[in-house]
Amino acid sequence: MPKSSAHNEWLPPQVLEALKALGANLALARMRRKESLRRWAKRLGVSVSTLQRMEAGDPGVGMGVWAAALWLMGRADAMAELADPALDMGALELDLRAARERQARRAKGAA
Repeated sequence: MPKSSAHNEWLPPQVLEALKALGANLALARMRRKESLRRWAKRLGVSVSTLQRMEAGDPGVGMGVWAAALWLMGRADAMAELADPALDMGALELDLRAARERQARRAKGAA
């Protein structure tokens, strides 16, 4: 059994659910391609047990393995979109708040 990292114990439920969904989707992609666990693991350069852990959504599986699995299914480009600054709503909201505060300061200065 793999060692449990301390960070795995405090991961938010949404993250754990997203990893489970991603793992299940990757497993489905493998099965739709009629690839065995052994063959897919070999193509990824990992053991069958690591592949099974990834397909189960284990957060302890290295990001490189997830990335390689996405590459095998032709979706490596999707990884860059995950942290696309244009889609970072939290940062965009902060930018808007700062712009509104600047605008309010200017309005007070002009009055």
